[in-house]
Amino acid sequence: MKIHLTSVFVDDQAHALRFYTEALGFLKKHDVPVGAGGDRWLTVVSPEAPEGTELLLEPSGHPAVRPYRTALAEDGIPSASFAVDDVRAEFDRLRALGVRFTQEPVETGPVTTAVLDDTCGNLIQIMQAP
Repeated sequence: MKIHLTSVFVDDQAHALRFYTEALGFLKKHDVPVGAGGDRWLTVVSPEAPEGTELLLEPSGHPAVRPYRTALAEDGIPSASFAVDDVRAEFDRLRALGVRFTQEPVETGPVTTAVLDDTCGNLIQIMQAP
């Protein structure tokens, strides 16, 4: 068994696609209209593993989503965590693009993490582990 798909809820799929591809560097994998409301089955993948785990940029229309995301954000809990080779370098690169961080790089033993605001309603952790 392996993880094939995971998701983050987003308020605006087009905006999320731009952020996740242009700022974070993911590649669009699937973009399929679903239903009459304009929602899409919209996934991105890492350019390092284009056949690997997909991230679904899932519409946040369900009534449970807003209180769930608000509670996580208020407590500083990331909705997802992405591995990077060098947290400090990625922090500098993303900051130069205007990405807002809620936690600058912090070393916790052998792991270094930072937390960013994805501009779509989520906190995202980037992490570097040995």
